[in-house]
Amino acid sequence: MPFFRQWQVDNMPFRDLEFRGINRNHLGMYFEELGGRQITSSFPNTYQGAGWTGSILSEEEIAFTKIFKVNTVKIRFEAEEEGSLEELIKNYRYKTTRIGG
Repeated sequence: MPFFRQWQVDNMPFRDLEFRGINRNHLGMYFEELGGRQITSSFPNTYQGAGWTGSILSEEEIAFTKIFKVNTVKIRFEAEEEGSLEELIKNYRYKTTRIGG
């Protein structure tokens, strides 16, 4: 389950989520697949869509053991309305779903 925090700044709700084990470039591509376009060329990467903004805030590597390490990426989702924020996060999480087989 991803880590998350939620605040509201300037009347624009936002939520921070943490994703593990997914390449940062793929996470940016998912914003583009949801209709966003990249508006920054340096880190942190920010994407803007119709009524929403997504920012890749940080990327770190965490170690569970000496050998088992995984990346963790923190992302901020912002939207004009709470309902739009929930819809954006739902659609984004769908993109990040991994099913083995």
